[in-house]
This record gives sequence, C-alpha cells and structure tokens, in this order.
Amino acid sequence: MEPQTMRPLQSSSAANVAAAAATGKKTIEEMYQKKTQLEHILLRPDTYVGSVEKHTQTLWVYENDEMVHRAVSYVPGLYKIFDEILVNAADNKQRDPSMDALKVTINAEANTVSVFNNGDGVPVEIHQEEKVYVPELIFGHLLTSSNYNDNEKKTTGGRNGYGAKLTNIFSTEFVIETADGKRQKKYKQVFSNNMGKKSEPVITKCKVGENWTKVTFKPDLEKFKMDYLEEDVVALMKKRVVDMAGCLGKTVKVELNGQVIRMKSFRDYADLYLKSAEKSRPVPLPRIHAKVGERWEICVSLSDGQFQQVSFVNSIATIKGGTHVDYVTNQITNFVMNKVNKKKKDANVKAHNVKNHLWVFVNSLIDNPAFDSQTKETLTTRQASFGSKCDIPESMLKEVANSGIVDTLLSWADFKQSKDLKKSDGTKTQRLRGIVKLEDANDAGGRNSEKCTLILTEGDSAKALAMAGLSVVGRDHYGVFPLRGKLLNVREASSKQIMDNEEIQNIKKILGLQQNKEYTSVKSLRYGHLMIMADQDHDGSHIKGLLINFIHSFWPSLLKVPSFMVEFTTPIIRAFHSNGTKLSFYSMPEYESWRESLGNNATGWKIKYYKGLGTSTPQEGREYFRDLDKHKKDFVWDDEQDGGAIEMAFSKKKAEDRKIWIRNFEPGTCRDHMAKYINYRDFVNKELILYSRADLQRSIPSMVDGLKPGQRKILFCSFKKKLSKEIKVGQFIGYVSEHSAYHHGEQSLASTIINMAQDFVGSNNINLLKPNGQFGTRNLGGKDHASARYIYTELNTITRCIFHEDDDKLLEYLNEDGRCIEPNWYIPVIPLVLVNGSEGIGTGWSSYIPNYNPRDIIANVRRLLSGETMVPMDPWYKGFKGTIERSPKEGGYVVNGSVEEINEQTFRITELPVRKWTQDYKQFLESITDGSPNVKDPLIDDFRQNGDDATVDIEVRMKLEKIVGIMQEGLLKKFKLTSSISTNNMHLFDAEGKIKKYDNPEQILEEFFPLRLEYYERRKKHILNNLEQLLLILDNKVRFILGVVNGEIVVSNRKKAELLIELQQKGFTPMPRKGKSAEPQVAGANDEEEQEDDNNTREQETGSVEGVKRGDYEYLLSMSIGTLTLEAVQKLLAEKAEKEKEFEILKATPSKSLWLKDLDELENKLDDIDSIEAEEERKRSSQANRKTSNRGVTKAAKKPPQPRKYTKKAKNVEPENDNSSMEIENVAEVAKPKGRAGSKNTQNTQPVAEDEIVSLQERLAAYNFGASSDISEGMETEEPSAPAEKKEGPKRRGAAKKKSSAIVLDDSDSDNEVHNVDDDDDDEDFEIMQPVAPGRKKGGRKPAAQNAKKAPAAAARKRNVGGKQSQFLGQKLITDMLESTGISPEKKVRKMRASPFNKKSSSVLGRVAAADKDESVSKDLSGGSDASSSSPSITEEVVEIAPPAARARPQRANRRQTTYVLSESESDNDSDNEDYSDFEEDED
Repeated sequence: MEPQTMRPLQSSSAANVAAAAATGKKTIEEMYQKKTQLEHILLRPDTYVGSVEKHTQTLWVYENDEMVHRAVSYVPGLYKIFDEILVNAADNKQRDPSMDALKVTINAEANTVSVFNNGDGVPVEIHQEEKVYVPELIFGHLLTSSNYNDNEKKTTGGRNGYGAKLTNIFSTEFVIETADGKRQKKYKQVFSNNMGKKSEPVITKCKVGENWTKVTFKPDLEKFKMDYLEEDVVALMKKRVVDMAGCLGKTVKVELNGQVIRMKSFRDYADLYLKSAEKSRPVPLPRIHAKVGERWEICVSLSDGQFQQVSFVNSIATIKGGTHVDYVTNQITNFVMNKVNKKKKDANVKAHNVKNHLWVFVNSLIDNPAFDSQTKETLTTRQASFGSKCDIPESMLKEVANSGIVDTLLSWADFKQSKDLKKSDGTKTQRLRGIVKLEDANDAGGRNSEKCTLILTEGDSAKALAMAGLSVVGRDHYGVFPLRGKLLNVREASSKQIMDNEEIQNIKKILGLQQNKEYTSVKSLRYGHLMIMADQDHDGSHIKGLLINFIHSFWPSLLKVPSFMVEFTTPIIRAFHSNGTKLSFYSMPEYESWRESLGNNATGWKIKYYKGLGTSTPQEGREYFRDLDKHKKDFVWDDEQDGGAIEMAFSKKKAEDRKIWIRNFEPGTCRDHMAKYINYRDFVNKELILYSRADLQRSIPSMVDGLKPGQRKILFCSFKKKLSKEIKVGQFIGYVSEHSAYHHGEQSLASTIINMAQDFVGSNNINLLKPNGQFGTRNLGGKDHASARYIYTELNTITRCIFHEDDDKLLEYLNEDGRCIEPNWYIPVIPLVLVNGSEGIGTGWSSYIPNYNPRDIIANVRRLLSGETMVPMDPWYKGFKGTIERSPKEGGYVVNGSVEEINEQTFRITELPVRKWTQDYKQFLESITDGSPNVKDPLIDDFRQNGDDATVDIEVRMKLEKIVGIMQEGLLKKFKLTSSISTNNMHLFDAEGKIKKYDNPEQILEEFFPLRLEYYERRKKHILNNLEQLLLILDNKVRFILGVVNGEIVVSNRKKAELLIELQQKGFTPMPRKGKSAEPQVAGANDEEEQEDDNNTREQETGSVEGVKRGDYEYLLSMSIGTLTLEAVQKLLAEKAEKEKEFEILKATPSKSLWLKDLDELENKLDDIDSIEAEEERKRSSQANRKTSNRGVTKAAKKPPQPRKYTKKAKNVEPENDNSSMEIENVAEVAKPKGRAGSKNTQNTQPVAEDEIVSLQERLAAYNFGASSDISEGMETEEPSAPAEKKEGPKRRGAAKKKSSAIVLDDSDSDNEVHNVDDDDDDEDFEIMQPVAPGRKKGGRKPAAQNAKKAPAAAARKRNVGGKQSQFLGQKLITDMLESTGISPEKKVRKMRASPFNKKSSSVLGRVAAADKDESVSKDLSGGSDASSSSPSITEEVVEIAPPAARARPQRANRRQTTYVLSESESDNDSDNEDYSDFEEDED
C-alpha cells in the first residue's frame, strides 16, 4: 500500500473571521490567545505580586518613631514590589558580610522610592551566553536568578527569578546603578514603560573598592488603581525599613529618608511592639530573649489571649508565620503545658491553650526557604531542611514559665472550671429529694430558712448522736447530714474532682449554694447556719478546717456573715463521782487544773475519755442539746488575716509560709474552749496547727531514735510485753492499740509492724522485729507479704543492744487517755535513723535519708569518744552487691547494679539498684524483648531468670545488631541498672521536737553525740543512786534481823502501829513507796483492776501513826520469818560487800566507758548475726547450685570451702515460756519437767528421790503459825552432797528497771544473782533498781580477776550509824551459835512459817517461788571460794522442796510478793552478782 502524502495545514483565519463576523461571536483567535510572560504578569498581577485591589486590614505600622497597631488600607501588590527591592538589598549582607549601610528614601510627592546598599555590587560585565550586561540581565530579564542551584545552600530571600523584575514591570521608571570596584566600572541603566523600554547602559569609571548598588523606581500607580502614594502605604513601607534594622542588627546602619534608625538588636526591635502594647496593659510585659546559634534569635512575651507572632526568614517578613514559628512555639508550649498540668493536675491545659497566651518574635536564616506563594507570607520548608537547629535553652523555657503565663493559664482554667461547676448549683427549694442519709429540717428552704441549722457530722455514729439531740430541739429548724470521712481540699482539686465528689455536690444542694455568687446574707440559702459536729481530736480539727476551706474557696463572703459557721463541741473528759456528781472538761489543761486541785482526795472519782463522738451515749447526746448554748461556738471573721490564715493552711502556693507556721509552733499551744466565739485565725493557729504538727510527726522521724510515733508505739509495746516469744501480728496489733492509745486504722499499724520486721535488700539494715513468716521480699518491695493474721513476729535479740534496758527509766513518757504510753523518744546506742534510713511526706516538709552501715556509725562514735574527727560515711544497704559512688552533684550518689559478661551477646545481671524491685525490672525487660506485645524497637532476643526471693540472677541475650549501640550508650544506663540517691533532703525532728534540715549524716551523728553522752551520765547517776539505796536497805535489814534474833525487837503478838513507832525510835531508815499519787479511776483502762488494787493498798499505807507512815517500813516487815536468821545476816553482809565494790567500780568508771561497752556488745551481736546469715547463705547457695548444676557430684568430690565462722559464747538463755528472761530472773526458777535435760552450764546437784519429797498438804500442815521459832525444833539430818567442780554458766542480766518491795536471792541453774521481785505493778512499793554493769555481755566466761577472792573495799563508806557494829555483832552471834550445838548447820532442816506482818507472804505460790530463788544463798555466803565449799559451813542451807504439782510457774495475774527463805545449796558457786570489773580487763 502506498503511503499518503501529508498536506500542510491551511490557515482558516479568514474563514473564521468571516464566520465570526456573520454570527457576532468571538473568533477562535480571540478566544484562545498566547501572551508573553511580561504581558501575562501585567494581565494577571495577583499571581506574582498579590492583589492589586485595595485591602483594609489591622496591621503594625511605623509612625512617630513607634509601632502602631491600627487599621490600614493598602494594595498588597504595591507593598510587595517595594519589599522585593528591600529584601534584595538585605540579601547582599549574606553575600558580603562587610556590608554596613542600607539607605532607603521614600518620596511620596514625587512618587519615587530608592534603595541603596553598599558591599559587593553587581558585576559590570557582559554575560557571555546572553550577550548582555549582568545588571541588565538581573533586573531586566525575567526568570534570571543566582538561586537556581538547589544543591547550593543559600540563606537569601530570592528563589524563583522574579523578584526585582516584578518591581521593574510595575514601575513607570526603573533605574539601576551599581559600582563594581573590582572592575572599576560604574553602571547605570534606565527602564521605562513597565520594563517595555530600556536605555543603553552608561558605563563610567569608579575607584578601586567602590562597591554599591542603588535601585530607584516610580511605581505605576495606575496599575494599583491609585493616584498617589497614600499615607498608609508609606507607613507600611517605613515599617519594613525598620524591620530590616531589627533583622540586620547593629552591624548595618539603616537610614530612612536620611535619618538613622537606632536599633542595636532584635530584642530592641521586639521592644517597639511591646512598649506600644503596654499602653493598654496594667502591668509591664515580660521580655525573654535568646540567641540560639548563628541563625536563630528569639524573643518571647505574653499576649492578651490570642497568639501573636512577628517573624522573619532571611529578612522576609512572614506575616502569617510558618514552620519556623511552629518549631519555636511548640517547644515553649509543651514545656509550659507540662508545668501547668503538673501544678494543677485537673487544669487539663492543651498546647493550643498555651499558644493563645504567647507573643513570639523569630528572626531566622533558613537554607533555600520555600513559601506558600510568591507573596512569601508563610514559610513551608520542613524543619529537617532548615539547615540548623534551634533547641531553646532550658533556662529560657523556665524564664517563660515564670513570666506569669502559668498563673494566667491557671486562672483561665479556673474560669473554665467555674463555668462547669455552675451546672451543679443549688437552689432555695423547700423540698429536696434524692440525697441519701439527709435528715432535712422541716423549715429548710422556706420563709424561716434563716433560722435553720444544718449539722454536718463526722460519720454515721455522730449522726446518731445528733439525731438523739434532735429529740430535744425538734426537727423544724435542724437538719443532719453525715460526712464520709474527710472533705476534699477543693483549693487544690480539679473541677472534675469537685464535680465527681458527691459530698460536695450534696452540700451545695442542701445549702442552696450557687457558684461564684457573693453572699452578704443567708436569705437566699436553704439554711442560715452550718454547724460542724466532729470528734475532739486532731482529725476532727482537720475536718473542720476542710469545711471552712471549702466555703472560703468559693464563697469567702459567707464566712463574714455572723453566726453562719458554727461548731458543736463535746467534752473530751468527763468525771463521775460516786455521789452522782458529773463534771465535763473540754480541754486537757482544764482537766489537769481540776485534777491538781483534788490533791489526794481523788478517790471516788471515775474518769472517762471521750475521744470520739461515738463514745457519748444517746442520753448524753440529749444532755448536750439541752444545754446547746454551752456546746455551740460561733466562728467570727475579724479581718482579712482570717482569710490569709485559711489560705496559708490549705494552699500549695503557701508551702513556705506553712513551714514558718509549723516552725513557730510552741508546745502547749491550744485554743480557749471556754470562749463563746473563735475567729478563724485562732482556729488555724491554735487548733488546726495541732493536726498539721501531728501529721508531720507521723511522717518524719526523730533524729534521736529514728522512729515515727507508730513505730515507737510498737517498740514500746514490744518492751512492755517482753516480746521474746513470737506472737501473731494480728494479735499484736490489738495489744499495741490497747496499750499505747493508738487511734488510727489497724491496717496502718499492721503495715508498720511488717515494715519494722522486713530484712530483704533495700529494707532495714537492722530489723527491730523478727519476720517469722512471709513478710515480703525484694521481688515486690515487701508488698508480697502475707496477711497479718497469718504471720508472727517477736523482738529481735539485737534490739535491746540498741535500746538499752538501763535507759528505760531515764526517758520522758507520754500520757494519753489517762495512761502512761511510749516515751517522747528512746535513746539508742547509735542513731537508728542512719542505720535504717527514712522516707516520708508531711505538712510542709518531706524527708529522705538513706541507710548507712552500722559499723561505720559505731566507728565514728568511737572517734568522737576519742576526740578524733569523723570519717565521712556513704550510704550502705545490707546484702546489696552493687556499688554506691559519689556523683558530681553535691550530696548525690549513683547506685549501680551488677552485671557480668558471659559472651559477646549474653550478659548476666546479678544485682539491681537499691529499691528497684525484681518484678518491676522483669516488666521493663519484657518491654524491650523481641516478641513481646507493643514492642516497636526490641533490644534483646530473650532473657532468663535464675534468681529467687532474695537474689537477682537474670541472663539477657541481646540482639546482635543492637550490641554496638548499647555498648556506646552504656550497658548500665541502657538497661536501667543505675539510679541516684540524694542526701539533700534530710529533714528530722531534733531532740527539742523542732523540724531541722541536716546536710549530711555526720551532722546528725554530731548532734546525737552530746545528747547520748548526757544520758550515759544520767544512767550512771541513776544506777549509783539505786546502789546507795540498796546498801542502805541491806544495812537496815541486817540490823533488823539481828534485833529480832537477839530479842531486841519483838514482832510476835504486837500491833503493827507499835512496831512502826519502835522502828522509828531505833533509827531505822524509812523507805516510803515511790508510786503515783492518788488518781481517779480511768474508765476502760487495761490495768483497771491493778489500778484499783493499787489505790486500795495506797489507802492502807497513806495513814500514819505518830508521824510514821504505814508504808515506811514495809521493806522490813514484809520479810518472811524464814529470813530472820543468822545465816541470812551473813548472806546480807556478803551481798553488801559485793555491792559496795560495784558502787566504787561504777563510780570510778567514766560515762564514755559505758558507751564503749555498749558499742562492743552491739558490734559483737552484729558479728553473731553475720556469722549466722553467712552460714544460711552458704547452705542456700549450696542447695541452689545442686539444683542448677548439670553435672553430678561424686562422693569423692571436694567440699566447697567453708566461710569463716565467728564463734561466740552463749549470750542469753532463752526462757521456756511466754514470759521474758526478765520475768524468769524475778521469779524463782521452776523445776525442770521430768525427762528434760537441764542447762549444760548447770552445776552438779544432789538428786532428791521422789519418795522423799514432802507433799504440799504435809508442808502446809507443818507450818504451825502459833508455835515458837525455836531453832532446834523439827530438825532432821541429811548427808551433804560432794561439792561439784565449779563450772561457770552463762549469766543473765537482771531486771534492772523493775520496782520491788523486797530483795530476792535467786539461784537458777546457771547463775546466782540478787534480783528484785516484780509485783507486775509499777506503782507499788518503793523503787529499787538492781545495778547491772553497763555493757555487760550476757554470758561468756568471767575474767580471772572477777573470780578472785573479793577483798572488802578499803575506802568503803559508812552507810549508817549501826553498819559496822551490826556486822560485828552478827558474826559473834553466829560463832556463839556454832559452838552451842553439836549438829552441823548444813544438816538442819527448819520448818518455816510466814511473817505475821505480810499477808501476801502466806501465799503458797509465793513461798514456792522464793524457795527456788534462795538457792543462791550458799554462793553468796561462801564468798566464791572453792576451799570453803569442801567442808561443812554455816553458809549452807537445806532446800524446802515443793512437790512436782506445785512447781509450775505462777502466772502474772496470780503472783504475789515473794518472801525470803533459806535453801540448801546444791553447789558451791561463786557469787554471780554482776559488777563493773569488765571495764578494767576485756574478756577473752
């Protein structure tokens, strides 16, 4: 097929024109036209320069040397062509930094504008490709530019090749002039007719170095539909010149119409706007400026609720902002938003809320900027392409946050919230339905509403009391509504919290309160009075304060209305007399004053404490309301100080003021409950402060003992109960609540007990209680403990090494609810607060103290005792295997866990930072493990746990591709195996009860040292006083026994009164009881029966006969008749010599030595514990290794090396019943049950056959109370047993602090000591303290010096007139007696009968107990000599043996005063009375 020939297209122009003319329509050529680019710009200018129509807009303009924000009428296109030339001139600064001049002249009359700048000019040279001069190419040819190379980063304003050409096109005349000093050519060319015509360039010579460019143009006003340069347009042009001065800074001198614009920095430029804005603002605006790098300069201030910005990109004014403004603003808004929401959690402030309150100024240089249009009003360049970063410094962000914007936003949030709260407003309606538990007054909301009172009660029980009172006052004017616990602190609560709080919404509805309404009267309310009926304790005061705070926060004017706020007071103590008299007391000072007025006439009174409203009976409630005026107290508003006091107490903003408030607290502060009115200021300063103080004390421990009140109560009850045997925690909670006046929840007490017993890593270095059961582990930080009803605890053996028993009597004990409770603080051997640390948050203060090594503390105490300088201590946690190192930050430490490398990919974690619990760390590892849910960037493939409840052992396998990055960042940091500890918040109560900040642990120890040393002085003095008293008693007893034996004193068949007078006449020293004065009986006290017995006994002894009090000589008359023997005299004389020696040794011992002895004992106990725990750890590790080992262990395998064991001598003999060792020492030792092995340290004794034991009935029958006391009556002989080899047994400390009526000689299986009898009543008898050597170890062999024969003290003082004489007479009578009979004394058995002067001595159980106690007599009389025990001696006695049925220990409730008996010595032991010789020679 042949190809077709293509014909050329034929023009149809003529045909189209003819056709169009015939029809009257446009031709194709008229419809579709092609324009040149110049024609297109002139035809469609809005595409290039913006609108050419006049616009009216509110803009900033420069007038009269200031920025003015006003409405402006201008043509954007005209403004744009001016701006293009101006930006071109400014761009030259980026090309040539030496540019230092910019001159602009605006002549409105001549319609000319010129812009001049120095610096490198346009090259005056012909372009080889375009064959024209470069100035003409740049200014007269479209789409020519030096900015087309996008690979070259430039920070100029030009981009698309239009720029100055647009100005040329829209001008009737456009003149370019430039000097090229390099080529020494000056160039001038004139364009006209919208760049349609051009003249030939005029080129002349110029000097070398002469460089400048000047553009002068006449805008084509016709194109902009203008006749002349209007004032608004000129003002805008001038403003742009000022912009250049601000952007270019002080390096470029900018002139406008011949005048220099003074502008040193961008900050000065921003100040032009802010000064103008301040004219309409009441306060100055902040100016926060920062220069970030070389390309960013920022200034921030506050707006009036709408975001404002002034920004520049490469000197281009981006009046609509853009990505550069967002970049800066987002950093500020996020920081401030977090600050606001942290300060007020319910503010719910968003980023745009913050932005609306900002005014931001930004001057930036951006690489190759892109804009949304040729008008360049908005930057669109992405942040990543900026070419630089602008990370605003935190100091600037903080300055912005502190500029007032936070408060402004909070106020805005409050305003927004108040609008929400108004939705729950109440109204004055007569009938209110739907509020559960409301007992509405009949007249509430009616015409008599002003007379109505709403009673808000603390709980339902208080409501019941109020309802009982309504039977008296009626229901018409009184309504009742119970509160469920404490009201919300609305001052710090969010609107959502308030809206969701049912009680607050109910109170608003019940009262008819409306949000933000100012009340000057109560006419619009449903109730005219609001009465608070709360408990009379600290928490009750807090509830009152919260209600007052609620009203003051929203309706402060209501508090000014007289009698609107009322409180209902109830007595805290009521006294009832047996004659029917009733008294009520509303404060403790009032009660104490009345109590003192009674003196010793308190009998017949019964005291009842009313801590809660629930204590009052309905009948008492009706009594209260019958005398309503007495129980009602009106709050009054005196002045604005009342409101300030309320705000100070409850506002977070007043935290520092609250600290001052609490610091200025004076003990004994209380309000006057007798006053009829109380102002709000006094309520806050005299009542509410007591709650704040108590709250702080519950949260922050004492520097002295390191305990908070709850912990101190637990320790007090542990000592009181002698908790040497385990007790269920649930039961112990009840005991503590009963005996220490604990008024809070049982759960809180259970948690405290559990925390005191915990011993896992990160808890206690020394746990005061033992954790017998599941008390929690480091797996969950102790939260995995069992319920209190399943676990047991007891006092740790080391606790008494820290809180020495000898200090108990020196402490100041508190009194609450009429009973003695825990002391103000204990006085430990070392500051426990450093040992176990502390953490807590209270009113005004928080506190954090890390744990320290007790051995470091002991070492520093020794240094202080030696006058040396302390060594700084670092935190230390028992069992922690990681490291604790000082950080560069002052007072800071870095805590690192332990990790070891297994191979390149696997490592093993063997320790976590302190208090980072295993379960929490496991969750963290799961969050970075491949395959776990929601893990985007896993770091590890897997991990494996091999640890247990006490140890950490985790193997982690990292992802291979992540290893390098992890190692570069740091393994510990990346895997969160590091944490920090700070010692900059160590707040404690000092010894005076004032809160104090300590800078370091050494400062705590330094303050503790003199106080503790003072108490060692007190302890020494106390022991010496008791020794003196004991010696005086021994002297008097010797005289009394000799007087009875030789017949000088006749006790039989005489009246006690006669005997009392005789004893006084013979010079015997009276020993009155040291008990409490007569007290009224306390209702509900746990020791009520004992108190009644004590009062009865006191009544019997408070009488006197001829000036002699009945109880003055009870210590002599209470002696059993069995002690009125010559053998007893010898024994007492030996005891006296021993005590005199003890006295002299202690007197010569410095107090510092007592402390050193206690430190030795504590350190030895720590050694014992460490040895035991090391052995347990070895066994545990051995078991764990056997379970995890992959290889079998052969029989011939070598045993692992054993850890070094610290062997210690026995320090204590554990009692075999629920009583403590203290009780065992104060009661005769019971016989061992048949078949039970005795103590290994027990002396060899002569066995007694069961058929030889006299039955209890026979023994009782043998007591012929009417018979004479002839010493030869009823004697029988028995061969003495061979003396056993002397063997030293463990020694136990006596009950040094018990009060007693007599001295008992106790012979236990292992030791012979002189002890005090404990009647289990601290108020009975005179007080005698058994002296105990401070620092004496419980057990161990005595030094050889102590076993030596004790010579009488050469300088022993004469204790009384007849001391030495009675000793001489006693020895003479004993010698005469030995010569008068052929029967050896050791073979005599004498039947004893009870003293007729002590009814309690007739107790069988008492005699049985005393029989065992007096087995120690032979030891004392023998003087500790082995030789003396080999032959019969007067020092041996026979035993009064009870049958097995009578050998059980008497219970505490059944024990009575024990009398003295003589018993046959089973061995010849040395006297084991404790002395102070240990200070002279250390034990081996």
